[in-house]
Amino acid sequence: MRAAGFRLWRDHAGWASMGPLAAIPRIPKLLAAMLRTAFHVIAAKPDLVVLVDFGVFNLRLASTLRRLGYDGPVLDLFPPGTWLDDPRKARRVSTLTVPVTAFEHQFNFYRSLGCRIRFFGHPLADRYAMRAAANVPAHDAGVVAMLPGSRSGELKRHLPPLTAAYRILAERRPKLRGVFAAADARAAVTIESTVVRERLTNVEVVGGVAAALATADAAWAASGTAVLETALAGVPVVALYVIPKVLIRYGRAMIRHRFITLPNLVLGREVVPELLQERATPVALADALEALLEDPHAQHREFVALRRALGPPGALRECARLAVGLAHATAEPA
Repeated sequence: MRAAGFRLWRDHAGWASMGPLAAIPRIPKLLAAMLRTAFHVIAAKPDLVVLVDFGVFNLRLASTLRRLGYDGPVLDLFPPGTWLDDPRKARRVSTLTVPVTAFEHQFNFYRSLGCRIRFFGHPLADRYAMRAAANVPAHDAGVVAMLPGSRSGELKRHLPPLTAAYRILAERRPKLRGVFAAADARAAVTIESTVVRERLTNVEVVGGVAAALATADAAWAASGTAVLETALAGVPVVALYVIPKVLIRYGRAMIRHRFITLPNLVLGREVVPELLQERATPVALADALEALLEDPHAQHREFVALRRALGPPGALRECARLAVGLAHATAEPA
């Protein structure tokens, strides 16, 4: 947004948290930030308010703006609770905002309730060009991307099993190369120090998922958007995720689906192996990825189906067109 010429009023980097134990101490700060933002918006009198993800905070912000008298359009990209569909929340979102979802199933859910919602497809579908065919490296070689996540807690929990899994796979494939994706400079420092400490060879650290996938034959990825990005690029992938033991009960209560990774949720079947918690052992990670390195074709065919299931191309362009239309309608004199 800075690069596009926006004037940044607040930077919300680091505001996100996982689970109640991490979220509760931040509530006062987030509530204060939300109220300051609401009053700032009211004073600015914008033609349009665009909310992007960050569901609980942005839904509360939309509600506060309405209570403070803002009657202009509020565009919500993308509504909260994508995989935890709740009729009460859906009606609230639809009443307060013009929601745009990235997933067809959420569009159908809102429509079944008579709630307004728009669907143009998933924005990531345009970002990655899928490989025409899966790469099969030599049996003693290959390039493996490692996407451990962006949060400090994710790095702490995922780097140990990933580095150990890479070492096991490198013993089986002496010419193996590894590429770590660092989300930012802080993550790069953490990963680089881990590579040195673990004495990993033929491993480099690059910035971002796209750079790590550019030459990869397969990938390990922390469950989240990175798994979807990897699938859309046509790179075979194994997903992992480990949360603190104290949050396991909370996580199981929240998850109502058989799967947690986006490709599996969208297609309704296990396309990407999910190694979670105690199943994310180095040997299991190495075995699962080696199987994909040797035969990536079945998963690649599923990725082609996934891209079709994510809807038509041009989602961001259509979102922008909708936003401009809403803003112009508000700005036109009565």
